[in-house]
Amino acid sequence: ARANRVAVWATPTMETAVAVVGALFAGAAVIPLNPKTGERELAHILADSEPDLVLAGAESELPGGLGSLCRVDVAADPSTESLPAEPADVGAPAFIVYTSGTTGAPKGVVHSRLAIASNLDALAAAWEWTERDTVVHALPLFHIHGLILGVLGPLRLGGVVRHLGRFDAAEVAAELGGGAMLFGVPTMYHRLADVVSSPELADSIGRARLLVSGSAGLPVSVQERIAAATGQRVVERYGLTETLINAAVRIGGARETGTVGAAVDGVEVRLVDEGGVVVGEGEVGEIEVRGTNLFLGYLNRPDATEAAFRDGWFRTGDVGCWSDGGQLRIVGRRATDLIKSGGYKIGAVEIESVLAEHPGVVEVAVTGEPDVDLGERIVAWVVAREPVPESELIDLVARLLAPHKRPRVVRFVDALPRNELGKVMKVRLGSGQPVVDDGEQVG
Repeated sequence: ARANRVAVWATPTMETAVAVVGALFAGAAVIPLNPKTGERELAHILADSEPDLVLAGAESELPGGLGSLCRVDVAADPSTESLPAEPADVGAPAFIVYTSGTTGAPKGVVHSRLAIASNLDALAAAWEWTERDTVVHALPLFHIHGLILGVLGPLRLGGVVRHLGRFDAAEVAAELGGGAMLFGVPTMYHRLADVVSSPELADSIGRARLLVSGSAGLPVSVQERIAAATGQRVVERYGLTETLINAAVRIGGARETGTVGAAVDGVEVRLVDEGGVVVGEGEVGEIEVRGTNLFLGYLNRPDATEAAFRDGWFRTGDVGCWSDGGQLRIVGRRATDLIKSGGYKIGAVEIESVLAEHPGVVEVAVTGEPDVDLGERIVAWVVAREPVPESELIDLVARLLAPHKRPRVVRFVDALPRNELGKVMKVRLGSGQPVVDDGEQVG
């Protein structure tokens, strides 16, 4: 019987790439499974998506929760057989990718073949990405960034992908010496910034054709350290599970530090206030997008799908503003990064960028918490390289930004909680949940 939906046990291996490509050519929708998914979350995903079978490498040990599914082992052995013609229905589902579930049970995001193909072509135009390029990365293969951009992108263009299995700064630098493109997340660039003091590694990184960062905002301090040592300025792009990539810095355009570029081909971006009215130049607003990049909907959740749109525009929940050069600058998430304090709307990311410039600060996250007088007070969570006086950090923000943007509280922690893609999970800061460093999972 034909399988309509296929789960893939998405280890960082060649077998995962073979499984995904094979399923897509067979016309099935792919459900990438994170090998580190817990029992309860895995059970939810399987019950929600109802895959017909699971594809995995022969060496993979699958959890008991997958025991009821028919398993097909995938081999990466070379074959002389040609692939069948790609299915013609471009509107058919190609992927069901599950969100991180920070606001409830993970939702299945359904993407069509058209959305993926058009978005990859738009990125190819923005970055002058061709079959001559080699993409290097060590990203997980169960999400948009590592799997769709980092594997299907090179394959669509006829180029090469070099997946390192696990991130290692020296190995990455060596691979980039041949003029490759690097796809990474801020945690990875932070580690690269720590090794560019080595002239040999700095030279290798400097010979990359393009360094691309995504999945979270890249601190300006990290950007500047890499640029100063290598002559390479990392370009950022902006996307979501539901939208793929909305905006990107173009290789031939302006590279304004702290911005994610302009809308890519086939995508429209606008900024609106709480009532849905487009805001003026220089004003902060919620980012809404529309175009061929949008998902088909949340699986089995028509209510959530409807709530995610306003007049045909997808409501990202992110907040941003336009730079003087017409580039999009992300201020943060509406729920966690837009702080309303003393009558002001304040973006957490702006404060984080300033605090990260302090030589004693390794990492920082800024949140808001209830305050009787201010509505919300600004709190800075700091991983320090050495003891730093709290007043010194507060005064730095007041001096470089404005007094009303200064943190009212500074809390020093050993690490910031992160997900597999290196994003800081701010909902866990101050929640009573353990603050542990999940950053090692980013490869």
